[in-house]
Amino acid sequence: MLRIGVLVSGGGTNLQAIFDGIDSGAIRRAEIQVVISNNVGAYALERARGHGVDALCISPKEFANRELFYQALLAKLDEYSLDLIVLAGFLVTIPVEMIRRYPNRIINIHPSLIPSFCGVGYYGLKVHEGALKRGVKVTGATVHFVDEGVDSGPILLQKAVEVKPGDTPKTLQQRVMEEAEWVILPKAIDMIANGEILLG
Repeated sequence: MLRIGVLVSGGGTNLQAIFDGIDSGAIRRAEIQVVISNNVGAYALERARGHGVDALCISPKEFANRELFYQALLAKLDEYSLDLIVLAGFLVTIPVEMIRRYPNRIINIHPSLIPSFCGVGYYGLKVHEGALKRGVKVTGATVHFVDEGVDSGPILLQKAVEVKPGDTPKTLQQRVMEEAEWVILPKAIDMIANGEILLG
């Protein structure tokens, strides 16, 4: 059984897609052990509690410096003996020490077709604003392993989504979530849990 920890900052729609995948059997041989948010008001924590999963807030604001926050986050993750860490809309830079401790065992979902509209400064609606400003006709989402760069780790899955006339950043964001993110993130987890994608 693949033991998963999910890190999330907001509403947790991708977290919900994972729960739905596990509940429906689309994700086999995997279970979420803990959900951690940096935001005490994150609705994702309610989603976790509703599924009987440990839901914790570890906020940088609670610590004197970022180093102490990182130590607390790592210590908590280590308690759960996790096989895989999923960044599902986690808007905090993760520490290099965490990447080194969990090599090729951290995955991220990014709302574009990497290498387009990724890297420093491209998160949330900013990704979709960038895509619309550039005038692309196709965008999408990418699941990738996390390395020490920003959105630079090996790509696992991608799915394209059409950009439609009249799209706003918000309408495009919603379509990318529904047609791509909520599809390929559960699929990647299932493939990892069943040996189709190998962890480090």
